Amino acid sequence: MSNLAVKLTDIEQAALRIEGRILRTPFAHSVALSERCGVPVGLKLEHHQTTGSFKLRGATNAVLSLTSEERARGVVAASTGNHGRALAHAAKSEGSIATICMSSLVPDNKVSEIRRLGANVRIVGKSQDEAQVEVDRLVAEGGLVMVPPFDNRAVVAGQGTLGLEIVEAMPDVATVLVPLSGGGLAAGVAAAVKGRSPRIRVIGLTMDRGAAMKGSLDAGRPTQVEEVASLADSLGGGIGLDNAVTFEMCRALLDDVILLSETEIAAGMRYAYATEREVIEGAGAVGIAALLSGRFGRLEGPVAVILSGRNVDMDLHRRVINGGVDPLAEAAAWR
Repeated sequence: MSNLAVKLTDIEQAALRIEGRILRTPFAHSVALSERCGVPVGLKLEHHQTTGSFKLRGATNAVLSLTSEERARGVVAASTGNHGRALAHAAKSEGSIATICMSSLVPDNKVSEIRRLGANVRIVGKSQDEAQVEVDRLVAEGGLVMVPPFDNRAVVAGQGTLGLEIVEAMPDVATVLVPLSGGGLAAGVAAAVKGRSPRIRVIGLTMDRGAAMKGSLDAGRPTQVEEVASLADSLGGGIGLDNAVTFEMCRALLDDVILLSETEIAAGMRYAYATEREVIEGAGAVGIAALLSGRFGRLEGPVAVILSGRNVDMDLHRRVINGGVDPLAEAAAWR
């Protein structure tokens, strides 16, 4: 692990830097999932974070790592929603202004919350890659400072602080289930937990439609995929063909990647609500969905499951919870 872009020491320093600016979210033992899986299962309730997702950790560490002159110029990022909300909050807290570029696939509830936090919002194209083109223009022509949603050392180190909290809450954890998109969360958490104990398995979980990191890992290099509507909309978007941090970290640190259908993701959302009494978005439900799917066979425990976000449109959530609908149609209807 000595050649990783982000090391355990970077994550430990990030934890000190962001202390007091983010919540140390609860870790809860799930009796129902433990009985179902035959091993202890703990839920890292990161959806209780101030902005509703883990993204605040990385965004805060990145903004605090900038110089005062850089913060004064303003920050900019492409986002599928949660990073934009986190960066808007972090920038405002430090006296800076954020500009967030998003595709038309980002749900309206996430866009409106970013505007509420005082950020400038630009809706560009139908993919995060197209939104990134606008970010690059604003950096080149407007002098804004880019804070990427995942492929950035400070962002990855900030997300990794969540892994430190998991190991402290469950010292004997054997398996960590982590949502996987661009790889910022997965890379950071894996570097943190394996830095503390190399024996811990880290499994990335994502949707089976438009899974950019999975496609890139299979190809052996960063590749483009078509971005499509999903209940796990926060896991959409590419990883960037010039990915410099997360691809290599995920390739080195993830023990497996599991793809989940829209039906399985919807089942995870329903179970979280009905049994765990937690409202989570599709991306936050993939860990529970994987446990319910029975994909693991013999699962090595104890298991930690990251519930990464709650920023779901509540009308969509009610329709999913009530069942009897086509998850693919629901995902498409809320683009």
